[in-house]
Amino acid sequence: MYDIIIIGAGHAGCEAALAAARMGQETLLFTLNLDAVALMACNPAIGGTGKGHLVREMDALGGEMGRAIDDTTLQSRMLNRSKGPAVHSLRAQADKRQYQKRMKRALFSQEHLTVRQGEVVKIETVNGRVTGVVTATGDHIPCRACVVCTGVYLHGRIYIGEAQWNGGPQGLLPATGLTSSLVDLGFSIRRFKTGTPARVDARSIDFSALEPQPGDEPPVPFSFLTDHKIENRMDCYLTYTNPRTHQIILDNLDRAPMFNGAITSTGPRYCPSIESKIVRFADKERHQLFLEPEGYNDEEWYVQGMSSSLPEDVQWAMYRTIPGLEHCILTRLAYAIEYDCIDSLALSQSLGALQVAGLYLAGQVNGTSGYEEAAAQGILAGINAALYVQEKEPFVLTRDQAYIGVMVDDLTTKGTDEPYRMMTSRAEHRLTLRQDNADLRLTARAHALGLASDERLRRMERKARETADIIAYLKAEKKDALLRHPENTLDPLLPDPSLYTMGAREQAEIQIKYEGYLQKAQAALRDARAMEEKLLPADAPYMDITGLRMEARQKLSAQRPRSIGQAGRIPGVSPADVAVLLVWLKKQEKE
Repeated sequence: MYDIIIIGAGHAGCEAALAAARMGQETLLFTLNLDAVALMACNPAIGGTGKGHLVREMDALGGEMGRAIDDTTLQSRMLNRSKGPAVHSLRAQADKRQYQKRMKRALFSQEHLTVRQGEVVKIETVNGRVTGVVTATGDHIPCRACVVCTGVYLHGRIYIGEAQWNGGPQGLLPATGLTSSLVDLGFSIRRFKTGTPARVDARSIDFSALEPQPGDEPPVPFSFLTDHKIENRMDCYLTYTNPRTHQIILDNLDRAPMFNGAITSTGPRYCPSIESKIVRFADKERHQLFLEPEGYNDEEWYVQGMSSSLPEDVQWAMYRTIPGLEHCILTRLAYAIEYDCIDSLALSQSLGALQVAGLYLAGQVNGTSGYEEAAAQGILAGINAALYVQEKEPFVLTRDQAYIGVMVDDLTTKGTDEPYRMMTSRAEHRLTLRQDNADLRLTARAHALGLASDERLRRMERKARETADIIAYLKAEKKDALLRHPENTLDPLLPDPSLYTMGAREQAEIQIKYEGYLQKAQAALRDARAMEEKLLPADAPYMDITGLRMEARQKLSAQRPRSIGQAGRIPGVSPADVAVLLVWLKKQEKE
């Protein structure tokens, strides 16, 4: 008997399992293949625009991804440095094999956690509550809660030109049994598509023809606990497509599954295939490609920006038109993969299924794309599965509290009809939801859950205290006005900068330089929070509330919003409907 069973050991499953076990629940993690734990099936990197915020927030909550990438970094860069701190986003190249080993060690050394290879084909329920799972080999395992983190494996189908077959990513097997169980539990299933570029033998690359892209010095860690020095060990490289590349692709569009009707599912808008880019941006003479190492001692390189499902002969021809790749050897072909996922509107903001108690879903099965999006959902689902077993209230992050809250609210309130990707532009409160203050926002809450250690809490409290001390000193000495000049920095204004941590100095400088903007942002936050704190009853009789339009009644009854704020974001619920809800809620409170 386990408290919680996690299905899938990708980035979502790893974080879900670790969170549940660290909260004291006996947890079983199932994976189709133990060699694929935390596999980076696509690009060998963690972070990026918007995604770096998610990793920092997971770290503040006691997650593992930030620490794992800090231990296996090949190169680190802070994106968007020319812009304001709200959109600064950390990105690190990973040694993908070492990252897997590092995450696997965390799993196998975690108390209360068991890891097994096997395929789960059924989730068992009694009276609308999870009671166990059944494996493909016939094992019935009882549990009190279950987290589904199946990634792109559900009925996965691979496409390379005219060739297609059932399979998971990177030559792994698909999961064929669980979809029907999800349908039986009332979920609506849809098909999404993603893809990956070819990998290239490093010995066949002419690096002298490429533009080196070194990392930042000094590298910035992801985890607020990382003390060891991170080193930039390898460069990445830039190159470009050209008219010859484009002509080869255009001449073979009738053989591309996305264009000849073989693939009808929806692909990611913000990570399109090269054939889609050539057609969509026909006026562009070239597209940027980014060559990334897959490991320090790995012979394969990843060609970011060249995702494709074109036939093998076309792939060889088009890749060899690229400067630096004229004699390249493709070690692994590019491919597209179709897979089953659910309609995320079937979930609450805890990532729990609305119709099945004790069932949670996280990652690409919810219609998202990306390692970071998956892992962030995983830690939230793992936390809430543990709280469900403990018979405690769910842990919910709202849009004004975290990027994780923005993503989950988007999924559970608006839904998604394409693979969802986190971006800074999705967060209306991004000035206050910066990656540099994720610890200040979330560590205390994680500590209360038992996920953040005492040491993590002490570090956060020291950072907050030192930040306040620096700001008080600057204002007392009338130096805060000097710091507001764009050309001035903090350290020369302090008697001894070494007395304060780098994180506190960064925080103080941002708070002084952007004080006016932050005050306005805080006012907007207070208004948003007031609407989020007006909670709606879980059993609210929306169909009987006089004054609500029929569309609003149906949408509210189906999605069961947690708050007035969430209700107002549901498509089909108008401001007039929200006003009716406010009046109804006030009347209920009086009664």
